Amino acid sequence: MDAKKRYYLTYSKELVKEPLIYQVGRLFKVETNIRQASVSEDLGLVALELVGPEQEIDKAVEYFKEHGVKVEPIELGVIGE
Repeated sequence: MDAKKRYYLTYSKELVKEPLIYQVGRLFKVETNIRQASVSEDLGLVALELVGPEQEIDKAVEYFKEHGVKVEPIELGVIGE
């Protein structure tokens, strides 16, 4: 059974234009669902839902971190189910 986890991603100015969410969807067996986003030239804030096998979600989170994205888990219920 697939897991569903939600995270806040914070992108620096240098990463805002990088297609990291797209890459995660291609590289790992996860579905990506942007629940909320605010992006400017200087900063990107994204509430992202990842659905897939637990190990694949963990790999996707590691990928974001390795590329300089700050990743924080979202408590369920903060953004509507």
